[in-house]
Amino acid sequence: MSKRLFDIAAAGTGLLLLAPLLLALALWIRLDSPGPALFRQVRVGRHGVPFEILKFRTMVTGAELGPQLTTGGDSRITRAGRFLRRCKLDELPQLVNVLLGSMSLVGPRPEVPRYVACYPPDVRRTVLSVAPGITDWAAILYKDENDILARAADPERAYLDTILPAKLCWYERYVRERSFWVDLRILARTLAAIVR
Repeated sequence: MSKRLFDIAAAGTGLLLLAPLLLALALWIRLDSPGPALFRQVRVGRHGVPFEILKFRTMVTGAELGPQLTTGGDSRITRAGRFLRRCKLDELPQLVNVLLGSMSLVGPRPEVPRYVACYPPDVRRTVLSVAPGITDWAAILYKDENDILARAADPERAYLDTILPAKLCWYERYVRERSFWVDLRILARTLAAIVR
């Protein structure tokens, strides 16, 4: 309950304070390339319940029909999108997901159904026992994931064989050790990483 109250207070305050920035980014995206400012995608939430995650659109319209993994040099990424991704500003609309209760500020990053199907059953039960989050330890450690995948001969195989298993270990660790103070540490580390 305390985590949910903190999520509501922080997300609500964040949306109010960042409203001018959010509007400016939305306008920039619309001017930079044809299409909506927001991107919606089905992700798997707590207890396996699907939900629509919100992000600022960083790719050309229709890009979701192609590969689900994005690499650093992906030609589908727009000019504005490259900046938004580098600074992680494309994630800001997920504060709305937090207010709606489909996400938390801190928790395992939500995946698309295709990759959740690759989770080992016991790991899936553990990871999906909590609300997914905007950030977590894995998001901090693999903030350059797109660049790693860009260097791989087969990006999807590299993701499934190397990156996803490592991220799942961090997801499980978070579920085991989660607390209010752990969440504050993760939020502080995330802000520090963005500023750097």
